Amino acid sequence: MLQNVAAVLLNGVHPFELGVVCEVFGIDRSDEGLPVYDFAVVSAEGPALGTHVGGLGVTTPYGLDRLREADLIAVPAGEEFARREYPPDLLDALRRAVDRGTRVLSVCSGVFVLGAAGLLDGRRCAVHWHHAAELARQYPRAVVEPDVLYVDEDPVITSAGTAAGIDACLHIVRKEQGPQVANKIARRMVVPPHRDGGQAQYIERPLPRSRCDTVGEVLAWMEENLDREITVDQLAARAHMSPRTFARRFQQETGTTPYRWLLRQRVLLAQELLEATDETMDTIADRAGFGTAAALRHQFLRALGTTPHAYRRAFRGPRAA
Repeated sequence: MLQNVAAVLLNGVHPFELGVVCEVFGIDRSDEGLPVYDFAVVSAEGPALGTHVGGLGVTTPYGLDRLREADLIAVPAGEEFARREYPPDLLDALRRAVDRGTRVLSVCSGVFVLGAAGLLDGRRCAVHWHHAAELARQYPRAVVEPDVLYVDEDPVITSAGTAAGIDACLHIVRKEQGPQVANKIARRMVVPPHRDGGQAQYIERPLPRSRCDTVGEVLAWMEENLDREITVDQLAARAHMSPRTFARRFQQETGTTPYRWLLRQRVLLAQELLEATDETMDTIADRAGFGTAAALRHQFLRALGTTPHAYRRAFRGPRAA
């Protein structure tokens, strides 16, 4: 039973991601018949911590000993988490917690702390798309899923940026205490009661590219010609390779196939057009290389778990949709 929750902080913690955990687990809503969690904010680096917001600090009397009592330990994001070192006693405390059955949850770049503790090895994990390549580079034994909202590899739960932390927290509540409790908390927070972890993040175009020594020029050409019919034979000819060699090299340098890379870029372009223009669905489908609005809808739904109309409405309001 989920009763005792601790959010463990480091210098440079992001207030919003900390606030997400506090909002779900740290507020007494017993007057509404909701459970009350024994919640504490724990510091891994002394009683006074700075945040990434100028002049805003956090103080707490709780140190790492408090983690021994927790059923759930949350690690919010922080400044430069992808490039800093972490206190060994924090990493040891997280490993011991998982060994005794405690769940750990990361919000956005908090996942780098779990990686440093070895808790991502062999596990699927989520992170903000901006950090996905770096997370995979630092922790090659982790199975990074760069475009989902959260991943539950119990007892390790990881979530992507910012609001995806809300989804992961509510998922844990729903899993432990049922949908009624999670829905009531969501209603108080005025957020959707349930977004599935596999729903795609809204990724800015273009995706950060890994180092592409031999197919880089072809990738640039593909981005400029998304509205055209493109075959592997054409791409291989541009790269002066056989189709088989090109496909193998493309996979090695991008981590995916030409078809999947092209499809993802087309979806990203469609997202950009839906956000920034009043073009019709037929026009967007043509410009993004899908051909028809029906094909656009099909691929958009497969990739993002939502329709083009719903996506436009989410970003521009119902009048635009």
